[in-house]
Amino acid sequence: MSNPNDVDAALALWRFGLGAADGGITAIKDAPRDLLKEEIAERAVPTPVGAQLRSGSDLLVALYEYQKQVKAEREKQPATPAAAPAMAGANAMQSGAAPADSPQGPGIKGGQPGAMQAGQMPPQSQSMSMDKKPDAPVSKRPYFPQQILLAEADARFNGTIHQPLIGFGERLAMFWANHFSVATGKNGEVHILAGAFEREAIRPHIFGRFEDMLLAVETHPAMLIFLDNQQSIGPTSPANKNGKRGLNENLAREIMELHTLGVDGGYAQDDVTSLARIITGWTFYRDEKRPGPLGKFIFNADAHEPGDHTVMGMTYAEGSMEQGRTALRDLARHPATARHMAMKLARHFVADQPPPALVKKLAAAYTKTQGDLSAVYTALVDADEAWNPMLTKMRMPQEYVAAMLRTSGIKPKPEQILSMLTALGQPLWNPAGPNGFSDVTDAWASSESLATRIDAANLFAHQIQAQVDPRAFAGDRLGPLLTADTMQAISRAETRPQGLSLAFLSPEFQRR
Repeated sequence: MSNPNDVDAALALWRFGLGAADGGITAIKDAPRDLLKEEIAERAVPTPVGAQLRSGSDLLVALYEYQKQVKAEREKQPATPAAAPAMAGANAMQSGAAPADSPQGPGIKGGQPGAMQAGQMPPQSQSMSMDKKPDAPVSKRPYFPQQILLAEADARFNGTIHQPLIGFGERLAMFWANHFSVATGKNGEVHILAGAFEREAIRPHIFGRFEDMLLAVETHPAMLIFLDNQQSIGPTSPANKNGKRGLNENLAREIMELHTLGVDGGYAQDDVTSLARIITGWTFYRDEKRPGPLGKFIFNADAHEPGDHTVMGMTYAEGSMEQGRTALRDLARHPATARHMAMKLARHFVADQPPPALVKKLAAAYTKTQGDLSAVYTALVDADEAWNPMLTKMRMPQEYVAAMLRTSGIKPKPEQILSMLTALGQPLWNPAGPNGFSDVTDAWASSESLATRIDAANLFAHQIQAQVDPRAFAGDRLGPLLTADTMQAISRAETRPQGLSLAFLSPEFQRR
């Protein structure tokens, strides 16, 4: 499809990128498709930075130390009347501190750390240093994993989303983190690791081979903990001599159903069980009583189920860790995986029901290159079907918040960002299940969702500098996508914040 250059520039920024910053459309209008492919060729994905953004292993070590301190404080507490602990816990929850009688800490509602009522803002709290012993008792300070989550959010919504010219790599980081979902509500370990998981297992492989990303994901402690693989023991392994422990199929099932082949990928229950046996022993080190790489992935040969195992008609000879690596590589290169990845990418960037010809092109690129993701992205950008100027896809809340912040240049406190994402229905890295958040318009276009977006738009519109003209803002950021009806509505606004809010709520801003 041939469009005027300014239309292609707007689509590059709004469909494939993060939205247009000040002057963004003008900056790329001479060669928008080439610049988009340049981001692919340069593997342009920003790196989140911050003093608290340590490696996953370092964060786990710090978490375990934090939990030991909380436990020690709890054990030192004198006996009190029955009502006192409940009152102390309630006060701690209100202040944002972790109750001494709860290692899970504050903000737990419905099993999700940090969850809150729509529009409710959490109290601002100070960051926890992992290098300096706190002055106040640990149990009186903000919940440590939540403080790390705030730092991770800050590094992205006030950092990486503002850096790229277009932001295709950052959008892909969001896409793949949702494809390989973990949920902070699982426990304190996943809560503190979710950002490190995205930094360590997703971002380095976004423009590489899918099989490398797959191996990094399935061996990361966050995924192993989230899907309980550290509890999986081979039925006839040396570690199960007493026969009291067993196989856990959670990770194996989601690898096949969600991460590679797809629900219609042609596998059977026997394949799931065989893969689960192959990846027994895939765990992480957390035994402080023995020397080892605390907080890092290890292969525990004693827990591994011995023998040959067959998955999808392929038999994998007994071979310790290499047995699992080979099985993952073959799943990554399977034709069903090519179709599944092609469909998900086309659905995410183009339409809920993408053109079959486009899906076929992406699958062909995937198969030809054995899962070279850059080749798949290039096929997507080169496809005419991807450049239809009709805006049909509703932005997911994470994309919507990112677009409001990037286009306006405002940088709210991370507490406000996390609260807004929760209110909008997409709490950061905390979906209800391993299938992640829905990627279709109907999931986000309900009247309740739209009402919450009004609150979000109003909140952020009032944080923009007073001298910004809403009409100029809409014209610059949306360019040729801006309709006459939207401009008329903005022009009739009684105040500048109201006009900016209308721009944020326009169909052109909410859809891509």
